[in-house]
Amino acid sequence: MTVIPNLSLPKHRQAGSPRFALGQLLITPGAIDWLAQHHVSAFDLLARHVAGDWGDVCAEDAQANEAALRYGNRLLSVYVVAGQTCYAITEATREVTTVLLSSEY
Repeated sequence: MTVIPNLSLPKHRQAGSPRFALGQLLITPGAIDWLAQHHVSAFDLLARHVAGDWGDVCAEDAQANEAALRYGNRLLSVYVVAGQTCYAITEATREVTTVLLSSEY
């Protein structure tokens, strides 16, 4: 697992106002390789996640995320990149957010 330095997302990459704290950012080696291979920035996925763009989740999971914002539960976003499912998961404590491939879950 690689720690992403605590950097602000560049203004041009912000998908909207942050809805919650990401905490420490982590990314698995598999996600690093897959995203790089397909020229996708983990920061772009994180910008969507923190703005409340949950990606390719079902309606029930989107509702669960909205409730999690109010009640302090875990948040899950799902993004499909070149046929591979990537997750962005923010823990209930908001201390850690991890980007990983579904096969690494």
